[in-house]
Amino acid sequence: MKQIPMTVRGAEQLREELDFLKNVRRPQIIAAIAEAREHGDLKENAEYHAAREQQGFCEGRIQEIEGKLGSAQIIDVTKMQNNGKVIFGATVTLTNVETDEEVTYRIVGDDEANIKEGLISVNSPIARGLVGKEVDDSVTITTPGGKVEFDIIEVEYI
Repeated sequence: MKQIPMTVRGAEQLREELDFLKNVRRPQIIAAIAEAREHGDLKENAEYHAAREQQGFCEGRIQEIEGKLGSAQIIDVTKMQNNGKVIFGATVTLTNVETDEEVTYRIVGDDEANIKEGLISVNSPIARGLVGKEVDDSVTITTPGGKVEFDIIEVEYI
């Protein structure tokens, strides 16, 4: 089985979502199905079919999360010695060579990625270009807008 890299925070978020789905959402859907059954003929009961569809989505997501957590490789970079290398979980500050614009990204698992919060997937082109590099290295990354050159200013394990 392939292990899925995940930060400590990412694993916590998945566990919280799993808890919500199992203890809040699932009972809500069961109640909605029971209520819809009371309305009579199930063949033409749109509420019943909608609740059953929601149940399918909920159960599918529960299985997906349980599978991910079961094969998760939780990596806590705060317990590692910072040697200046970009690794999974590291927070990297970059400067765009052309525009002098400074950006900070944290390399996380696929489920945690959110570019608006500066969280990029380890499988993204930017992260793949950065992993293994060190402070003061220059990196050219192919983005949808073309090739962009960055200088690595800082690497933090926070």
